Amino acid sequence: MSGAQEREPHFVRSFERGLAVIRAFDADHPELTLSEVARACDLTRAAARRFLLTLADLGYVHTNGRTFRLSPRVLELGYAYLSSFSLPQIAQPHLERLVAEVHESSSLCVLDGDDVVYVARVPVSRIMTASITVGTRFPAYATSVGRVMIAHLPEDRIEEIVRRSRPAALTERTIASSELLRAELDVIRDQGYAIVDQELEPGLRSVAAPVRDGAGAVVAAVNIPVHASRNSIESVRDDLLPHLLATVARIEKDLRVAAPRS
Repeated sequence: MSGAQEREPHFVRSFERGLAVIRAFDADHPELTLSEVARACDLTRAAARRFLLTLADLGYVHTNGRTFRLSPRVLELGYAYLSSFSLPQIAQPHLERLVAEVHESSSLCVLDGDDVVYVARVPVSRIMTASITVGTRFPAYATSVGRVMIAHLPEDRIEEIVRRSRPAALTERTIASSELLRAELDVIRDQGYAIVDQELEPGLRSVAAPVRDGAGAVVAAVNIPVHASRNSIESVRDDLLPHLLATVARIEKDLRVAAPRS
């Protein structure tokens, strides 16, 4: 694959390419031709065909002979993670209580590389333009959950993520400067929460707070996204943040109870 970085001797390049073929399918591209997969993954048609047919033999891909789409069996790959990860199960009832209190959606996210991944979510009937479900990923630097988790990483990890992310303007309000992003992360670390105002999507404000494990390490974050037309920054801070912080405290208490004792 073009631009591939140098890997350790144990690295299996074909496995990486097989995973890339799976990731080529998304909400915008649920069905792809062989040529489209090859182009998206920077593979030859012959290589793409071998990967697709192998995935079809394993039951992870369906094909009608011309196009390909993922099968429901792919969900097994994500479920293996979720079923072994107790945090979403612990957080779910607390998210439900929070949503009942504030009448806004709420989600639990974890940091995966330079992205945030939604691992639990309780929606309300009002829907943002962005379709968000468990498994949705967004660039961490432009989200409240991402920033509040990045802010509590060791300094070298913060520098690495900021450098790799190369902040880009997703909207006219996005912090697109590495220096300004670092300054904002310092503020977030000091105040203990993050508010992002229409930086990921116009009209979307979000507040997030970190979730810590029994050792004090930040392992996730909980957010409340709202429409900017209904909630000012002041109302987010004054009306929603106290409920959010109380919810996080309850999740952390249950995490400590659930943690294995030595």
